[in-house]
Formats: sequence, C-alpha cells, structure tokens
Amino acid sequence: MTFMARAFAELALLALICGPVSVLVFARRLSFVSDALTHTVFPGVVIGFLTGGVEGIFAGALVAAVVTAVVLTLLTRWGALSDDASTAVVLTAMFSIGVALVSRRASYTSDLTAFLFGRILTVTPRQLAETAVLAVVILGLLLIGARALVFRAFDPAGAAAAGYRIAWLDLWLNVIVALVVVAAVRAVGTILVVALLIVPAAAARMITARLLTMAAFGTGLILLAAYAGLQASWTASVTYGFALTSASAVVLALVLAYLLLLPVGAARRRRRPSRPAASPSVPAEGGSPHE
Repeated sequence: MTFMARAFAELALLALICGPVSVLVFARRLSFVSDALTHTVFPGVVIGFLTGGVEGIFAGALVAAVVTAVVLTLLTRWGALSDDASTAVVLTAMFSIGVALVSRRASYTSDLTAFLFGRILTVTPRQLAETAVLAVVILGLLLIGARALVFRAFDPAGAAAAGYRIAWLDLWLNVIVALVVVAAVRAVGTILVVALLIVPAAAARMITARLLTMAAFGTGLILLAAYAGLQASWTASVTYGFALTSASAVVLALVLAYLLLLPVGAARRRRRPSRPAASPSVPAEGGSPHE
C-alpha cells in the first residue's frame, strides 16, 4: 500500500506547516481571508491543468496564489471598500473565472470535483518533493518573521510605532497562507484546505492560549486526523463498500476533535487564570488579547 504511505507523508508535511500557520490565522482572525485564498487559487489550478495537465497544477496554483496575496493586501490596506468587501470581491471574481474555465471541458463534473476536493491517494513522489520544498520555504518565512507577525497580530499600533511596516507584514502573512494553499491544493482540494488552516488552532485554543503550545498541538492534531481519516476511508471503502473520500475523512476527523474539545474550552473559560501567561497568548474568539 505504497499509495497510502505517500498520502500520509503528504499530510504529515502539511501538518508541519498548517499547525503554526493556523495559529497566526486564528490570532489575526483571518478565517475569511484564508477561505478567500483557497478559492481564488482555483483559476490558477484550472489554467495549470488545462495547459500542462496534472503536473501543471502546481505552477498555476503558485502564480494565482501569489498574485491573489498581493491584490488582497493592496485592496485591504488602500482600497476604498472595507476589508471584508474587498476580500469578497476578489473571491467571487477569481472563483467565477475558475468555474467558467473548467466548465468548458467535457469532463466538467469529474474535473471540478478533483479540483475542489483533491485526490490525496494519487499523490506522486514528485508532488511530495514539491510539497517538501514549499514546507521548507514556509517554515523559513515563519522563522524569519515570527516575532514581527506576532507583534502585529496583538498590537498593530505598537508594531507601527516600533518601525514595522504593517502593509509588508500583512503581505508576508498573506503570501505564507497562499503558499500553504498551494502545498495542500492537490491533496485535499481548494475547499477542504481551509479546514487545515482554521480548525487546528481553533481546537488547540480550547486547551491553551500559548502560541507555541497551540502550534505544536495543532500539528499533532492534523497528524492524528490524517491517520484516523485515512484508516476510516480505507475501512469504509474496502470493508463496507461505502464510498468515503480520504480528504473528507481527514477533515471530518479534525472537526470531530474540535467538537470533542468544546467542553474543555467551556470549562477553561469559566475559570479565571491565577496569573498572567508568561508567553504570547491568543484570545478566545470574541475575547481580549489579554485574556
């Protein structure tokens, strides 16, 4: 079952990058922006597939992701519309272009399903290598900009006063998120990749507010969900004849873990901390950064 080993290896690489990136997405409340990036990369995926087949998806997605990250940053920082409105405009426009392009093919339904939901079990050694390269780049960008990105997340005014250029930090994070989308798009698709960018940190926040702990927990949670999801998909399909896509099973495992941790989070919120956290922490949704 070499294909299962490659699928788990791909998901393990994604866990290494999605765990820490999801914490920044959660801290900045960029869930909508992350969702937009997963959709706006779609036309690049389609163009790459139409021009170069399966192997062209990577290049097409990479170009579309970087362009989208730049456009979103420009619109949200200097556009006339609000951040949400600007993001929605880019999302709907780019995704519509992708749908229009893919609908011109005779195999519209099957191609669209593959683009949206991925094919983790067909990951090739070349795709694994490309994901590994992107993982190194993303982790490098995180290490270089971690302090500034965290500073900007919790105190944008202070970061600006300290000399950081907020627009460049926003672009930095948008590019990182875009690269994560590119790394994951062929495995889990443009729709399900958003779960890898949001659910791990949301689940981790139920048990801790410390950034490093959240990143480590989120990474471990994705690994656990990857193993459980692949096993569930294999068992359902082979043993019981029930079609369950592997990527969907992995995401469902992530969501299940989040739901199971909800009571833990509720219990933590009812308790007041006995002393301030010694490291940067992320507020609960709707809470204060100094919770």
